[in-house]
Amino acid sequence: MRIDVLTLFPEMFEGVFGSSILGKARDKGLVELHTMNFRDYSTNKHKTVDDYPFGGGGGMVLKPEPIFGAVEDLLQKAQADDGAPARKPRVILMCPQGEPFTQRKAEALSEEEHLVFICGHYEGYDERIRQHLVTDELSIGDYVLTGGELPAMVVIDSVVRLLPGVLGNESSAVTDSFSTGLLEYPHYTRPAKFRDWDVPEVLLSGHHENIEKWRRRQSLERTLRRRPELLERMELSKKDKEWLRELKERSTGESD
Repeated sequence: MRIDVLTLFPEMFEGVFGSSILGKARDKGLVELHTMNFRDYSTNKHKTVDDYPFGGGGGMVLKPEPIFGAVEDLLQKAQADDGAPARKPRVILMCPQGEPFTQRKAEALSEEEHLVFICGHYEGYDERIRQHLVTDELSIGDYVLTGGELPAMVVIDSVVRLLPGVLGNESSAVTDSFSTGLLEYPHYTRPAKFRDWDVPEVLLSGHHENIEKWRRRQSLERTLRRRPELLERMELSKKDKEWLRELKERSTGESD
């Protein structure tokens, strides 16, 4: 996979792209990570990338020319490097109005060969960027940040860790919270007894079937208590529904 980030502050990505899982993935050649300052594609001598909005109003709006120019240059270079027509990348606009980013979206994006992220600042984007350039608009939450750099880092980290060979244990990504539709079950490690707190006996039993049942029930219980709306979108087995009914009855009894 190749990932390009269009940003006014490429230096913000240096530590993130060179550290931890992302750094290792890049070193192993599993992903190419690049930044591009779209100010370099400004069409005026002052290198401005924003202007006042037509119709008045507060704030400044990102101009279309630098961003269109940067993306089109990327496509031309990709075609020159490969010697074949480049597949159109997914061009992702990070903005508060976008589709809420989810694990399902991360999984879908991890199947792509080329992702381009656009990180904005100021009041917003010229609407022609949304209408004629981007393929996806993403938001990481219902709040506003000073720019799209931090959200882009979040999405990139979430996507890259799903690429084959990136994680040391390939099953880790499969059992993550939200990957199964449920929140992940609790984890424990050594020592088996810490202060007065013991690891659940079933995890020390070596009985894999019982361990899997315990983990499934724990995931259901944790999801029911913390994110019950997730259960509405899931296809649950007969056993899952029985467990949930028991959990709800127990919870009602405790509250009484």
